[in-house]
Amino acid sequence: MTKSELPVILIVAYNRPNSLRRILQSINNASYPDEDVSLIISIDRGLNNYDVVEVANNFNWEYGNKNVIYQEENLGLKKHILKCMKLAYEYDSIIMLEDDIYVSKSFYAYTQQALKFSNDKEYIAGISLYNHQMNVLTDQNFSPIEDGYDNWYFQFASSWGQAWSSKQLINFLEWFNTDPVINEMNTVPQYVRNWPDKSWLKYFISFVIEKNRFFLYPKISLTTNFGDTGENMDMEITYFQVPLLYDTKNKYDFSSLNESNAVYDSYYENLNLSEYLEIKKEDLTVDLYGYKTFYNTRYIISSKIMDFEIVNTVGRSLKPHDANVFYNIKGKDFFLYDTSIRKRNALKINKFNKASYYSKSIRLAESIVLTKKLFKLRISGYFNKILGFMK
Repeated sequence: MTKSELPVILIVAYNRPNSLRRILQSINNASYPDEDVSLIISIDRGLNNYDVVEVANNFNWEYGNKNVIYQEENLGLKKHILKCMKLAYEYDSIIMLEDDIYVSKSFYAYTQQALKFSNDKEYIAGISLYNHQMNVLTDQNFSPIEDGYDNWYFQFASSWGQAWSSKQLINFLEWFNTDPVINEMNTVPQYVRNWPDKSWLKYFISFVIEKNRFFLYPKISLTTNFGDTGENMDMEITYFQVPLLYDTKNKYDFSSLNESNAVYDSYYENLNLSEYLEIKKEDLTVDLYGYKTFYNTRYIISSKIMDFEIVNTVGRSLKPHDANVFYNIKGKDFFLYDTSIRKRNALKINKFNKASYYSKSIRLAESIVLTKKLFKLRISGYFNKILGFMK
């Protein structure tokens, strides 16, 4: 890979000197190729953030050229990010890291290979370095199906460590300049549409959905998010911390969109379930989380009770939950409906099973129910038999 093709690292900062110091230390500990790697630190102007500028200026970048940009005026996060994106007209590719991010030692090798892989694939709108472990729409646990590859596809742009080729970014910028009206895009989740217009991510997600493209995500995260107090955070949280790939990894095996079984829409729903239900993809809406409020297909598989003819049911035991459809696990937790036939369904959803399935913790009321069930098992002798099999 020639010098001109190496991704430039772009750090976006504002008024958090400790956060900037941490991300700079993080990238300094990573592994890089023999060629020079350029670093840009872009700092939005503020009334009292010269300490941030000082941290940037004093940082010793050993791997190539360093350029510190102190914006001429206060832009705000959205305008600052968009201005940084315009560096795509100067560089072949960009790795963008906001200052509350922390990177794996392997983040640069992963990005190089992912960008090279995506070079001729129009359906890839960007590269995520972060890997979701939670559905942000429902606050429930999430993980993509394991199909043997190092990546999965998600119709949801990334903001906690991401990379783009210049072509990918310019495609988005040209679309953004058409002044799209996000609130009129019914295919965009309402949760995202409710975000304030100052969110740049709201627009990139909408772009990905409208153009039917995907971000390529890693199975093991190359970044994690500290959630430091800032423009979009009122308090520090660890809600979005995920396990990092700590050991150095030099070779990644990426799947194309057609090869992957881990392809998800913007609702965290697997788009490849139709094959296992023997239904055409265009005839099926997948709604395992029960969050979607619209459908325009004959069939829908959902965890909600709906007034349509039930043509099949699937259990919810395996994890992740879409694996139950892949393996046709018996049960009555997911319902495949034929929406062309109206029928009243007076079924009940087992709320305890649903809550305990998606959560690693059990609330007090649920634990009482569980304790009663375990007590009945112990009295009947089944509990001791189960323990015996587990030893």
